[in-house]
Amino acid sequence: MIPSIRNTYNSQFTSHQYQDFLSGIAAEAGEAPAFKVAETPVFIPAQLTARLQKACDEIVAVILHPDFKQQTRDAIPHDLKVPHENDHPHFMVIDFAVCRDEEGNLTPKLIELQGFPSLYAFQELMARQFRTHFTIPDTLCNFFNGLNATSYFELLKEVIIGPCEPEEVVLLEVKPREQKTRIDFYYTEHKLGIKVVCITELIQEGKKLYYELDGKRIQIKRIYNRVIFDDLRRQQELLGKHVHLFQELEVEWITHPNWFYRISKYILPFIHSEYAPKSWFLHQLPVIPADLENYVLKPLFSFAGQGVLIDVTQADLDKISDPENWILQHKVQYAPAVETPEGPAYCEIRMMYVWPDSSPLPLLVHNLARISKSKMIGVSQGKLQNWTGGSCAFFEQAL
Repeated sequence: MIPSIRNTYNSQFTSHQYQDFLSGIAAEAGEAPAFKVAETPVFIPAQLTARLQKACDEIVAVILHPDFKQQTRDAIPHDLKVPHENDHPHFMVIDFAVCRDEEGNLTPKLIELQGFPSLYAFQELMARQFRTHFTIPDTLCNFFNGLNATSYFELLKEVIIGPCEPEEVVLLEVKPREQKTRIDFYYTEHKLGIKVVCITELIQEGKKLYYELDGKRIQIKRIYNRVIFDDLRRQQELLGKHVHLFQELEVEWITHPNWFYRISKYILPFIHSEYAPKSWFLHQLPVIPADLENYVLKPLFSFAGQGVLIDVTQADLDKISDPENWILQHKVQYAPAVETPEGPAYCEIRMMYVWPDSSPLPLLVHNLARISKSKMIGVSQGKLQNWTGGSCAFFEQAL
């Protein structure tokens, strides 16, 4: 993508630069990433930038529909509903595969979406370190809506901390030190001054939550939520005694946990766009396609690619006893669009939104990229391969 920039980058790349880049990330973050970071960013040409933004606008329009909450009333598992849901998610991400259309032009195809935070702090750090250690043209940008590094973190502070004191806000996760994405947690702590807290460290008194800081008990007024409640349910018995988060609590959620389910694979069948492959709830499938090899089967309530069947057969469909909890989606054909010194690679682009309470619309702010040489794109999939892994994109301005 953007051949002139790609060719220059590849020809100038050295492993020494790459190691300095990784060292720069570790030095600023206080630790190295626990996942593979790719040797390259992704360079997005103007036409693809425009198509990505158009695709996002069409998907956001579905979420803004007045009946959206009614449409997604069954998206939240009954035992995972949390009280006091607000009007919109504070964070939202949309994932696209980079493909080619019939004319051979690069085009996005929707893969998944989530009403949940991503690596908002770390992605800024990574992009900046790419600029520090490699030649990235000034005509390309990793931000959207006129943001820069300073205004970006000011926006995150507005949304996450708001009117509270930083010590009254915590980033909540299950065993954060054991998570592969922990570098984002602790870099967020560094940039915003909020503490990273494990669910087992919460203290409840009545409907109020507290945590210990320097020997003092501090009331928590806001939770920057990084807990995936489906994972929490699976780990309940391993955690020992901890606060039950599904009850009435005097705390504000950023983002409220219910949005994780409302904005998810559940709404794929509601999205009608040239950039969204056709999807059906399995129990509403009008007829089983004869070409099942051109479809993927996705469980509604499983995340990070777990349980996805890429090569679907009739036998797979016959085994499913709860078709209402599955989606059949037309398969996306990734394009080998990222040229590397070791052969072409596939990529996904995550478009990252922030939705302040003061804004009628979510704001596109940043991005994340994944580069792979296999069918299953993800950081863990590319761990042992060069020129694969987590990355970011730099965008040419849409014409």
